[in-house]
Amino acid sequence: MNIIAVIPARMGSSRFPGKPLADIHGIPMVGHVALRTAMCRAIASTYIATCDDVIMEYAAIRGLTAVMTSDAHTRCTDRTAEAMLTIEKTTGKRVDIVVMVQGDEPMVTPGMIDAALAPMLKDPDLQVVNLMADMADETEFEDPAEVKVVTDLAGNALYFSREPVPSRKKGCPHVPMRKQVCIIPFRRDFLLEFNSLPESPLEIIESVDMMRILENGGRVRMAPISERTLSVDTPDDLRRVKELMKNDPLRALYG
Repeated sequence: MNIIAVIPARMGSSRFPGKPLADIHGIPMVGHVALRTAMCRAIASTYIATCDDVIMEYAAIRGLTAVMTSDAHTRCTDRTAEAMLTIEKTTGKRVDIVVMVQGDEPMVTPGMIDAALAPMLKDPDLQVVNLMADMADETEFEDPAEVKVVTDLAGNALYFSREPVPSRKKGCPHVPMRKQVCIIPFRRDFLLEFNSLPESPLEIIESVDMMRILENGGRVRMAPISERTLSVDTPDDLRRVKELMKNDPLRALYG
């Protein structure tokens, strides 16, 4: 089975321009993501997908493989799909599963990628999997930059929101506080099918791609992880990630 990883990254983030090249202990953030993703033995090859020359130049200097994509994409899934098709054309190999690893997840580990792939490798009917992790505290739960998820009893997503769901306002102070972690394996054809669908109403409202699947009657399996992880959406997030990664054991393997 040909499983590849694609890391969509662009410099024009509205909340944090230039964040893919933001320094974390001497290495740009997108470098951390690519180098750590490539450690996963299930991944045949790892690619950065970008529309920015400066990211392409960094990848070349560091010896990472990057694919230039259109600058018209507004969704990471569109950029990932374009890169996947380019990779297939270049390598002559059909992709079975593409793992989309967001370029702002510098704390990704090989184990997290394995955890995301496991349900899909076990069940051939699963088309897409998301990771989810418990949030550290109520401050993180209230943060609109963090995408919250609630699931059914089988572990499938019921809803994604930037609001704190489920509600703590009905006299129940202890509720599941879980967030989406953007390490997302797609089966090849499902990713192309997903991108052929128009953006859905709740996807636009919540600004969460996965809502398009739910609104069209699809299933998103959530895979729980225990690792402490934090995505970088703002300069404040970057400072917190730097602190969390001070003694990160994986850094010694590629730093």
